[in-house]
Amino acid sequence: MIYYFSATGNSQHVATRIAEALGTQAQSIETADTTITLADSEPLGFVTPTNWNEEIRLAKDNYVFAVATYGFLQGFVCEDARRELKRKGIVMNAGYSVKMPDNWTLMFDLSDPAKVQQQVDAAEPQIDEVIAMIKAGVQGNKSHDRMPYFFRVVTDPLLTYERQTKFFAVDKNACIGCGLCAKKCPVQAIEMQETAKTETNKLGKNPVWTAERCALCLGCLHRCPKFAISYNNKTQSHGQYQHSKYYKKG
Repeated sequence: MIYYFSATGNSQHVATRIAEALGTQAQSIETADTTITLADSEPLGFVTPTNWNEEIRLAKDNYVFAVATYGFLQGFVCEDARRELKRKGIVMNAGYSVKMPDNWTLMFDLSDPAKVQQQVDAAEPQIDEVIAMIKAGVQGNKSHDRMPYFFRVVTDPLLTYERQTKFFAVDKNACIGCGLCAKKCPVQAIEMQETAKTETNKLGKNPVWTAERCALCLGCLHRCPKFAISYNNKTQSHGQYQHSKYYKKG
């Protein structure tokens, strides 16, 4: 079984390809059961998980691995996965990574579809390589562009700061009140609140961030069919991104 979290489709794509190659299933952690029960020799994989199931029941000879999808630096994903699983008494056999378009559009420009597609295409041989290593039962952290773990003393406070939902804004002239952002938010940080109906927003609703912090997946920004959501006034010129195999605008 392969579990994934995906805001824009990158991790879903990697998880699905791995699952198909291994003859198992890919499951979003947002809809997964709280108990994982495996058969003998069944692989268990996590693709950039940001949440963890409460109970995992391993059988015999289960190969456990994590895969990080990333755009610039992989950071600590596989090491975090190893530590989290260890706390549950589970040994993680291997860690991998796949470089894909980075949806952190405060820094990265995804406004050129041709360039973005080049990045998507370049990920396919990386996924093939990861699949081959998983099938071979490779051991150890084979992920790329890792950061020294002690860097967390810098990155953790920065992430806490950036997770503040006050940095999100909505263009009320563009928002149509569809509620997709609130429906898909993995941490239920968004609510649709009543507003004046307009020719554009016939439903008379706008999203409001009701939690102080969120997961910062930027799924709301990238999935919005009218690109009405921005973050810190620095994302509008850098476009939106969704892996076309899994998500369609609108």
